Amino acid sequence: MAKMTERMQELFKKVPAAVLATATCEGAPNAVPVGAKKIIDDETVLISDQFLNKTLANLKDNPKVAVSFWEGHEGYQLKGSVTIETSGQRYEETAKWIEELGNQIGAPLKSKGAVILKIDEIYALAPGPGAGKKLA
Repeated sequence: MAKMTERMQELFKKVPAAVLATATCEGAPNAVPVGAKKIIDDETVLISDQFLNKTLANLKDNPKVAVSFWEGHEGYQLKGSVTIETSGQRYEETAKWIEELGNQIGAPLKSKGAVILKIDEIYALAPGPGAGKKLA
């Protein structure tokens, strides 16, 4: 497992959305913005599924993903495998969080599941000579 630094975690929390990239078993890529995201610990992130359709099908067939996030000239890509939780304490907490978020913005939101990413590798996204460098 790879661990996010405090700075990586700060940026992940700060950016309004990250890009979740998946692929079918045949390798057809798919990338979507995700805003309902949080850090569980320095090796794990959670993404709530409100609207994932094609992405969810990909996750079920091929759990390997990448999550990219950046601001200005600083950014990171997390790679690893996901599991999907649709019951249990973590899912219930996620569903409550998403319902409260929806109430705050005046739009009914419902979580269909918690996508849990265990981070295997972390790469730099910043432009320049270090672009694509494996950090962890």
